[in-house]
Amino acid sequence: MSRLPRPVWLLGWVSLATDAASELVYPLLPFFLTRVLHAGAVSLGVIEGAAEATNSLLKIWAGRVADRSPRKRPLVLLGYSISSLARPFIALTTTWTQVFTVRVLDRVGKGVRSAPRDAMLANWATPSTRGKVYGFHRGMDHTGAIVGPTIASVFLFFYPDQYRLLFGLTIIPGAIAVALIFLVREPDSERAGLKTRATTVVVAQDFSPASAPLPSAFTNFMLVLALFTLGNSTDAFLLLKLTDAAGTVRYVPLMWAALHVVKASVSMAAGSWSDRIGRRTVITIGWIVYAVVYAGFAVSTSILALFSWFLLYGFYFAFAEGTEKALVADLAPAERRGSAFGIYNAVTGLGALAASVIFGLVWNAYGTTAAFGFGAALALAATVLLFAIIDRPHDTNPGDER
Repeated sequence: MSRLPRPVWLLGWVSLATDAASELVYPLLPFFLTRVLHAGAVSLGVIEGAAEATNSLLKIWAGRVADRSPRKRPLVLLGYSISSLARPFIALTTTWTQVFTVRVLDRVGKGVRSAPRDAMLANWATPSTRGKVYGFHRGMDHTGAIVGPTIASVFLFFYPDQYRLLFGLTIIPGAIAVALIFLVREPDSERAGLKTRATTVVVAQDFSPASAPLPSAFTNFMLVLALFTLGNSTDAFLLLKLTDAAGTVRYVPLMWAALHVVKASVSMAAGSWSDRIGRRTVITIGWIVYAVVYAGFAVSTSILALFSWFLLYGFYFAFAEGTEKALVADLAPAERRGSAFGIYNAVTGLGALAASVIFGLVWNAYGTTAAFGFGAALALAATVLLFAIIDRPHDTNPGDER
């Protein structure tokens, strides 16, 4: 890790601070909505699904803008600023529709920043280190998601039921994240210094979007991913079942933090592994773990069993998330990576909207067993298609197009 470029480390710390703020809120949100604001499971699915869909649609736009400009940091700064300003307003909400508004604004910020940030990370990675770079970044995300819920648990131990004050305090780590972005230099200014106007023009030309469509292998991967995401509903439903089984929300943030301990511990190793044995194999492991966990949630009722499945769930994130991004960087030409990451995030976000609404409806109509079983079945089907559609030559790094 000491050999990772300084900007990769800085962006990792930005993500850590931002996730600490987000995860102060997220594990408590299902309880806050259903017990404090008296909203139902369907409204929870609508809120989280719509928030992620908004996030993902904006990623398409942000990715295209990033491809047209050599300077991606302004978009990254704007996105983190929007989220950091919007998130604390959950403290003032009194209805689920107000929570809906704040969550959508929070995800607007994520939608603006994510594709440009991922494209920036690709510029600091080589074909043989992409898995490590994206795995490291996901690991820092997950470390923030350990810090946030841990702080929430300690806070609620001393100040029980003070959810609104806790939500308001998220402005502090949000401000830290925004301040750190100013220390991140653009990739091309790192290498060339942008000493002259001519250099700036050349760099801009290097980043101009290609007119050719993205490769068919990328399109095939997006189709398979779309099927998987239809069964990948919001994690709020897992937290809701854990809360019901535990009988209290007090320990749920600690459970959420424990999940991210697994994610943070394994993410970089899994990403580095994908650099050696191929992306497809590592993604497959993650998707199979997902199917097993959802099947476990479908048939289990005790808090001990559910918490065990929940910890195993961390391996899905560690193996799949960073590796999926590395595969996107592999398959997309350098000048189209912003657009490619925008499409990737749109597929996952729009799938999350559909999956979350469907999950909530199935939960209400047929119960949790059917809802979790549906997600497990789609994950297995997508895993089979991943091997059938994605060719082995595209499973490893094809070389750097830059």
